[in-house]
Amino acid sequence: QGQLVESGGGLVQAGGSLRLSCAASGRTFSSYAMGWFRQAPGKEREFVAAISWSGGSTYYADSVKGRFTISRDNAKNTVYLQMSSLKPDDTAVYYCAASSTRGNIVYSGSQWYDYWGQGTQVTVSS
Repeated sequence: QGQLVESGGGLVQAGGSLRLSCAASGRTFSSYAMGWFRQAPGKEREFVAAISWSGGSTYYADSVKGRFTISRDNAKNTVYLQMSSLKPDDTAVYYCAASSTRGNIVYSGSQWYDYWGQGTQVTVSS
């Protein structure tokens, strides 16, 4: 039974930066693809970014390309989301997720992920 715990959310002004962390415990996630999703009130969960198990490939939603960077440190069993040039539209609860699928996945599809964190709130003021 693995667990993911996000941290690093908070209130930031538009144009600012924030780094989210997702710490895994209970098992190693070094062979799992990892992703970040977000959900604003009343809206569906939205894909943000993903990284392959090796860390060699990354994927981003068009809305965050050039502003967000996903990375992982398998030795620390942790994945990160560095966010810069934040906009009010980035306001949401951010969730990290892990996929145990041993093969190619549709990285933007939430149904491919088996483990989810509790979420951390990011609020961007104008």
